[in-house]
Amino acid sequence: MKKSNNKKVYIFAMIIFLITIAIVFISKIVDASDKLEGIESFPSEYQPYLRELSKKHPNWKFIALYTNLDWNYVINEENVFGKNLVPKNYSDSWKNTTPGQYNVEVDKGWVDSSRQAVEYCMDPRNFINEVRIFQFEGLSYDASTNNLDGIEKILYGTEFYNTKVSYLDSNGNIYHMNERYSDLILRAGQTSKVSPYHLASRIKQEVGPFLTHNSISGTVDGFKGLYNFYNIGATSSAEPMGAIKNGLQYAKDGKGASQETKDRYLIPWNTKERAITGGAIFIGSSYINVGQNTIYLQKFDVNDDRGNGLFWHQYMTNVLAPYSESKSIYNGYQKTGILDTAMTFIIPVYQNMPTIPTQSPSINSNEFIQDNTKVYCNSTNVNIRTGPSTSYEVITTVYNQDKMTRIGRGIQAGERWDKVILENGIVGYIYQTYVSELPPVQIEKIDLLIDNTTIQKGERKKLNVTISPKEAENHKILYSSSNPRVATVDENGLINALRPGTTTIIVKAQENTVQNQIDIIVYSKVTGITINQEELYVQIGETFQITGTIEPEDANEKTIIYSSINPQIASIEENGVVTAHQQGETTIIVSSKENQNIKAECKIIVVRKIEDSEINFESPLKVNGLEISGISYQENKVSDIKGKITTNLEIEIVDKNNQILQETDIVKTGTKIRIKENNYIIREYIVIIYGDADGDGKITSIDLLVIQRHILEIEKMGEIYKKAANVSKRGIKPTSVDLLIIQRHILQLQTIEQ
Repeated sequence: MKKSNNKKVYIFAMIIFLITIAIVFISKIVDASDKLEGIESFPSEYQPYLRELSKKHPNWKFIALYTNLDWNYVINEENVFGKNLVPKNYSDSWKNTTPGQYNVEVDKGWVDSSRQAVEYCMDPRNFINEVRIFQFEGLSYDASTNNLDGIEKILYGTEFYNTKVSYLDSNGNIYHMNERYSDLILRAGQTSKVSPYHLASRIKQEVGPFLTHNSISGTVDGFKGLYNFYNIGATSSAEPMGAIKNGLQYAKDGKGASQETKDRYLIPWNTKERAITGGAIFIGSSYINVGQNTIYLQKFDVNDDRGNGLFWHQYMTNVLAPYSESKSIYNGYQKTGILDTAMTFIIPVYQNMPTIPTQSPSINSNEFIQDNTKVYCNSTNVNIRTGPSTSYEVITTVYNQDKMTRIGRGIQAGERWDKVILENGIVGYIYQTYVSELPPVQIEKIDLLIDNTTIQKGERKKLNVTISPKEAENHKILYSSSNPRVATVDENGLINALRPGTTTIIVKAQENTVQNQIDIIVYSKVTGITINQEELYVQIGETFQITGTIEPEDANEKTIIYSSINPQIASIEENGVVTAHQQGETTIIVSSKENQNIKAECKIIVVRKIEDSEINFESPLKVNGLEISGISYQENKVSDIKGKITTNLEIEIVDKNNQILQETDIVKTGTKIRIKENNYIIREYIVIIYGDADGDGKITSIDLLVIQRHILEIEKMGEIYKKAANVSKRGIKPTSVDLLIIQRHILQLQTIEQ
């Protein structure tokens, strides 16, 4: 069951409230989500399931989405009456049995789900198998995995397969393109940032295998030459072909949409390429391109890339929707033979998750006796399944003499199954006939040794483990990190230091409760240093702050040493305050205390003192030291700025590369305003336009991208551009709060104060 999220009136009424609380909400989240690629990036309890899939499908790629959300917090937020529903005819273990809420129909035939149902459906470990993994399939465009061959495989068996595109215009003229449908779908994915595999599957689902489908034939009376490959806007109607005509009406004029919306979605869809691409942009805009780019994330809103809060932007209310849809996707991929194609899966990770994945409410706990017995497989090629029946999916296969721990002994009537943990950590069910008990030799003690408990960021270090008694030294032990964002540990005890902080590496026996632990400190060394000025014109007697910034930002030792080559010209205090004494030139050296070979320099030119009466800056210009702000991004021509400066001295305005700007040129962040006397510079100011983070003099979505890449440490910003990005004027570096303000400015919901 799906609930439409297109209740625009309600959403518009709520949006002002949601944006108002957005900044407060962001401040409550300790860390934003992190995405780490590769099986080793996952917590240890995820890894064995992923390795089993990787064996079958080596082209599959797995990304760990560290939500940095506490498991119990997430379940409490989702376990709210009416947020997650199940069919009324389900057993009580699936339903909320609270008096007054039990069997209350939230929607016709649907009732509120139980907490166990929410926990089961939200625990990703329950679904890391070949069938259910597709609820985590990435629906965003991925150049490394999406290609024409994969699209053609999906289209196989339809009239779209390996077929060049032809279409009719409104006058019945036929046009033949020299491109196939797969070419158009791939380009649509690139443009819309939506997976072309998802688009191809969606087209098959919506219009079927035939090119003659009325939505894409171009021949429907009243709508000739119009196409709608995804049946967007094709709402039901009692009129013959009513739904199709509604969809074609959307293809024609967006059903009364604004011109801005029509331009965005390439409406009218009067060619097949416009229909395929414009519809793809429509599909991507609501969920996929705002961080909810899997079926799981569309159901469970736990990744706040939008900056608008969690747990509300949810496309479905059926708690089992991702579970059900994943099988449909798997069946489609299996039939078309593309399961071995390169695919990306984005799988959430929560903090403080239960050790054992939450059991399906369909499994009766009363049919199992709690156990902790070492057992082994007494047959060959025995499947481990997700539940106690052959109707459940296979997770992996065990072989004769493979050891495991039985944690639930089955007492079912008739066919009996046991719940087990394999030596690699996989939890599943095995037919009881194939299980025999092992002798009771178990681990009694675990000793840990490492040459240094302080590890450099980026370093890998082996943890040495000794197990007693000797007879148990080959028994399975499990490694885990209490803070995998600081350091992870693999199944061989190799610690990977990721970022500064502390974590506890825990080593425990799989067969019992014996464990030991060791505290690890990750240290980040200084690798570089930057300063906010590289050249500075200072008047005699004037003071000025030079600020050095240690790189990386997470370096442990951030102490900076300042010195002047010629302190008689200009001296500098240990806090970076420069004082100019007499005319001349000197160089300020800014170095790291940890490593004084890491340094940066600032050239100081001391000039005569300029009296206040010699130069005047009119409103709205704001002068703060040698920085000028207050410049409107709408009135920022060179002539505009010169007109607000009164002086008998020479004014020269140059760009960041010291090239002189003409009167009609735009003043941008990083532009320099020079005051000259007898052709010599005696004062130089640098311009800041708040919101103009890329230095083009405008405030656009490109600025958002530049700031995001800086926050994610993909690409560093210069000091003056960081100041321009810090529109909230809080702190010294841009944050997600600044992103929100700039976004609101672009949407004309708020004006950035200059």
